[in-house]
Amino acid sequence: MTQRKGEKPTISIQEHMAIDVCPGPIQPIKQISDYFPRYPRGLPPAAPQVSQAGSLRSSFSSSSSSAAASASEGDPARSAEDNPDRVCAGASASSQAARRDEEPDVEGYDSDDSTTLGTLDFSLLYDQENNALHCTINKAKLPIPRYKKGLKPMDHNGLSDPYVKLHLLPGASKANKLRTKTLRNTLNPVWSETLTYYGITDEDMVRKTLRISVCDEDKFRHNEFIGETRIPLKKLKPNQTKNFYNCLEKQLPVNKTEDKSLEERGRIMISLKYNSQKSCLVVGIVRCAHLAAMDANGFSDPYVKTYLKPDENKKSKHKTAVKKKTLNPEFNEEFSYDIKYADLTKKTLEVTVWDYDIGKSNDFIGGVSLGINANGERLKHWFDCLKNKDKKIERWHTLTNELPGSAFND
Repeated sequence: MTQRKGEKPTISIQEHMAIDVCPGPIQPIKQISDYFPRYPRGLPPAAPQVSQAGSLRSSFSSSSSSAAASASEGDPARSAEDNPDRVCAGASASSQAARRDEEPDVEGYDSDDSTTLGTLDFSLLYDQENNALHCTINKAKLPIPRYKKGLKPMDHNGLSDPYVKLHLLPGASKANKLRTKTLRNTLNPVWSETLTYYGITDEDMVRKTLRISVCDEDKFRHNEFIGETRIPLKKLKPNQTKNFYNCLEKQLPVNKTEDKSLEERGRIMISLKYNSQKSCLVVGIVRCAHLAAMDANGFSDPYVKTYLKPDENKKSKHKTAVKKKTLNPEFNEEFSYDIKYADLTKKTLEVTVWDYDIGKSNDFIGGVSLGINANGERLKHWFDCLKNKDKKIERWHTLTNELPGSAFND
């Protein structure tokens, strides 16, 4: 190859690669994994843990000094090439161990169900005088996993449409279900809403349990269950408000012993008053609660009939208006029976509740009898009316299906 005067000598690419790649003995190329070793999950690293930068530097300097000492005794060329890499690998392993101790394992974080489902803030008050249970649903603080506060998201947008529903156990779910309004697109719902059960007796407070469930409303699918909590009513003291801040739990199975509750027919509030001026008995049908569902839609169309027996002239029948699609109807209707005060000891008041159906026979829901032949609260209510003339006395009574056959003829 000739070279002109003034030109720089040129080197072919083959000669260039030969010079750069082969300067001496070929050494193995180190992988990046050699500098950042991995350890199996759960096993401690073999390298000593280092928590501060100062200790890291000291380990680095001690490693380099020990490496230099070994190099002076062995092959100086080999020690000069290998020891710096070993030092870097040891230092990187130490720093990696330090990071493992300082940073939480987010992927391994697995909170318990109560923390995941969250908590519910509410209060309960048993009004003994009015036989009412007031349930105030305040707000929900329902954290989701991975350290993020708020309600567990049920929808695709990461939010929920939560509402709260109440059930009294034992008892048919449709008959005693109450629910709050639905709050849209929120993970921190605040309801501040009071729901009231009427017709609650002291006996109910001993044997019943309040189930409070939080659900997510879905317009296109079935509503989704989020969590629930249960409060035995015997924990409450009459006329005293008790506040709760309970963790929500997974849905609990219903005890088989609670199946007897499906036989309950409901409650009815009746008022009695003997008007001495007009010589008549005034019977008031105030309201019903927790009636049995008789229709396919899970509701009833209830109305009430009253009889004062024995009824020789068959003129004692009175009937309220029909309330459509409800299990907790309010009537507030009164009926009067012209009768002498002395004859009340010979009479029996029969009250029956029916479900109105179009085109077929009406369904019997339940009934109750008040009079001298009754017992328990029914007898006491009748006697209190006789003892207190011109005074209205209201009482709740449990509906049964044990009435004389004549009362079932609609």
